[in-house]
Amino acid sequence: MATLSAIHSNEPATNDEIVKVDMKFEVVVIPVSEVNRAKEFYTRLGWRLDADFTTGDDWSGVQFTPPGSGCSVIFGKNITPAEPGSAQGMYLIVSDIEAARNELLRRGVEVSEVFHGGGNVYVGPDEPYLFGRVRIGGPDPGHGSYRSFASFNDPDGNGWLLQEITTRLPGRIDSATTAFASPSDLESALRRAETAHGEHEKRTGQRDANWPAWYASYMVAEQSGKELPQ
Repeated sequence: MATLSAIHSNEPATNDEIVKVDMKFEVVVIPVSEVNRAKEFYTRLGWRLDADFTTGDDWSGVQFTPPGSGCSVIFGKNITPAEPGSAQGMYLIVSDIEAARNELLRRGVEVSEVFHGGGNVYVGPDEPYLFGRVRIGGPDPGHGSYRSFASFNDPDGNGWLLQEITTRLPGRIDSATTAFASPSDLESALRRAETAHGEHEKRTGQRDANWPAWYASYMVAEQSGKELPQ
């Protein structure tokens, strides 16, 4: 039998010895006080109900997945010892913050106005989030990726934030892969490419007959965080 000292060696591994194991972040457990109330809320959000299990009176588990997400949430009875409402700072990434907010309002969900950060101020009157504790009304003035937010809570007070991302930071995703989580994400990417291509044609002063190739280059570069075509 292998000993702990044999398993946890302090010797540095060589590149030949390193085996990369995929670890896909798949589930977040959120604490709720009333399972049926939470189930109604996340159904109203339009999230997909994946599972709804009950074992006697002592255990239940419900799983939902947001549209286009590779990660799901689970809640239920005797699922977690955490206090209901204690899950905070859960981010839902969207390509159009206003459209996402309007969709929540249409579904009867109370959601904040769109806001952006106050210059990375980490002390202040507002609820903390990645960019500090000062929330300034309206989207980021420069419409920078990662910079515009809106927030909402479930009935127990578990806190969610919408974050608008249109261009990924380098290294955030596999640069060899271009993928869109939903038709709306693809549509938004096409519209951004269309706008950028219009500026490209203004600069060149002529119609670009090979616009599909330009669109493709723009969308791949945008998602991988590389320099955008001009």
